[in-house]
Amino acid sequence: MVFRGDCKVEVLDFDDPSPGPGEVIVEIKASGMCGTDLHYYRDGMAKSLAMLGMQDRMESDCIIGGHEPCGVVAAIGAGVDRGSFKIGDRVMVFHYAGCAFCDHCRTGWTQLCDKGARIYGVLSHGGHADYMKVPASSLVHLPDEVSFKGGAAVSCGTGTAYGALLRLDISARDTLAVFGLGPVGLSTAQLAAAMGVEVIGVDINADRVARAKEFGVAHAIDASQADAVEEVHKLTGGKGVSCSVDCAGGEVPRRQAVLSTAVWGRVALVAVGGNLTLDAMKDVIGKQRTLIGSFTFSEIGMKDCAHFIANHGVEVDRLFTDEWTLSQADEAYAHFNQQSGGKGVIVF
Repeated sequence: MVFRGDCKVEVLDFDDPSPGPGEVIVEIKASGMCGTDLHYYRDGMAKSLAMLGMQDRMESDCIIGGHEPCGVVAAIGAGVDRGSFKIGDRVMVFHYAGCAFCDHCRTGWTQLCDKGARIYGVLSHGGHADYMKVPASSLVHLPDEVSFKGGAAVSCGTGTAYGALLRLDISARDTLAVFGLGPVGLSTAQLAAAMGVEVIGVDINADRVARAKEFGVAHAIDASQADAVEEVHKLTGGKGVSCSVDCAGGEVPRRQAVLSTAVWGRVALVAVGGNLTLDAMKDVIGKQRTLIGSFTFSEIGMKDCAHFIANHGVEVDRLFTDEWTLSQADEAYAHFNQQSGGKGVIVF
């Protein structure tokens, strides 16, 4: 499946990939649909990447979409350690590849590669296809307790939520406000609740607010009906939460995420898009607040997230409200573009 822009996708035939040295072929079982994909769906891949100055890094003008791949190893190239991966292994794909030698790559933060990372489903062929070719180094074993759909969620959205919680150094001593209760926000709430954190959820969509308590949200606020900052302060005895996460994007929820925290509050900015304007002294310095940018997760973080879900019985599959086949891709993205439901996934 290829994004064509103008809210169009196309399912095309490609030759089955063959693994080169150090590469594997993954037979895709589930490929998640991410909110970031909507930029490519609406504007097209080339235009979206031109805005980021990355258009010259596309491997072709016809890239298979999907950056949340999960499946089984179907073929192994020369030089791959057969003790690490074998045919039939259940795996997730870390959807970045870098130079493998810079400090960022060596520590598992490949998306920050000094030479620029390849992004599967964006710059290189992704998971919305029967087969996908990737370096063996990008594979992460999927625990038996986690479904292929769950593994697809961990491969981006849920893994991103886990990464933000780690960046906040959150613990059961904290209170957390989550702004934006889409798939990433609900994942953040679900994982934080499993860590023993009291969670307040905020959204302007009544259906998402109503659904939030199924994901461990103790208090759900409809920000279209009440001032979110005032409501958070009421729920915390006037102090504010110790931590907040912006999973919504846009200046209003980002600002609310900051102002909802207490003195010494920590704020993680996760959502793509939108800016943030603050009074530096009044809103940040004078309150001793810490603002953290959290960009997805590391390879080790991805593994840890999957094992946390397995070990704590987190029902990550509950995120999915819509399941599609590849032949339904056009209908799937038209529905997903409405952003009225939960997470969507293409299953094989």
